[in-house]
Amino acid sequence: MEAPLQQLHNPLWENQGIALWVKREDLLHPAISGNKWRKLKYNLEEARRQQKSTLLTFGGAYSNHIAAVAAAGQEFGFRTTGIIRGEKHLPLNPTLSFAASVGMALHYISREAYRQKSDLLYLTQLAEQFGNPYLIPEGGTNSLAVKGCTEIVADIPIDYDYICCACGTGGTIAGIIAGLEGNKQVLGFPALKGGEFLKEEITQLIDRYNGQHYDNWQLITDYHFGGYAKVKPELLEFMREFQQQHNMPLEPIYTGKMFYGLIDMIQKGYFPQGSRLVAIHTGGLQGNAGFRERLGVEV
Repeated sequence: MEAPLQQLHNPLWENQGIALWVKREDLLHPAISGNKWRKLKYNLEEARRQQKSTLLTFGGAYSNHIAAVAAAGQEFGFRTTGIIRGEKHLPLNPTLSFAASVGMALHYISREAYRQKSDLLYLTQLAEQFGNPYLIPEGGTNSLAVKGCTEIVADIPIDYDYICCACGTGGTIAGIIAGLEGNKQVLGFPALKGGEFLKEEITQLIDRYNGQHYDNWQLITDYHFGGYAKVKPELLEFMREFQQQHNMPLEPIYTGKMFYGLIDMIQKGYFPQGSRLVAIHTGGLQGNAGFRERLGVEV
């Protein structure tokens, strides 16, 4: 599987001597797209090595990760269980409907109980309840996920100065930073309000992966549009115009915000003349159907 590199053309950046490419990770796999494929790759190998027959993971009702684990289970011969935050609602939304259609067993827990998803005692109880499955954390982020995401860097065949990526749990950008080994500059765009807290999370992920510390990265926290899963009309309008200009779909949780921020920074002169930028399209497009259903807006 390959994620092609697509160059975007626009006088906005070309007049500044800036070149912009997009790493189309969204095209890696029709159902396990983008960073989810990267994060799951070595986790699936480890589950097989441990001779586990079931994958158990966590997510919200519209989670890209839940959809990806369900699809991976069907494709690679694992049973799957999703621990879903919140109450069950029928009919199922598009994300959970897909997950159920490919065989994932859905178990709903309260938001209060969901906060224990990293607690060792709670995880031990879940393992006993569900027959000792292979546990994958929320968002798929662990050291094996970081390992998978280091390979994003190896798959970029051009020279560049900056690599830009949306951030959720921090696993993807941690892998990119580790893969670069201190070279280039990395810009992360958190989808959550107050994304500065991710600095410590990302630092810890890298430390657990290879014990190294890098200074060639920063988080750009000005483009969360009010917080996780929050949007504003200007973001949706930007996404529509972006797709028309570049024939590239985005989604409003991660990639829409990252590209909005990146292009706004170009417009404001953040990047030196002659800079070569690579933006990572991390996928997540399956969530657009649920977003349309939930908020009644077109994306």
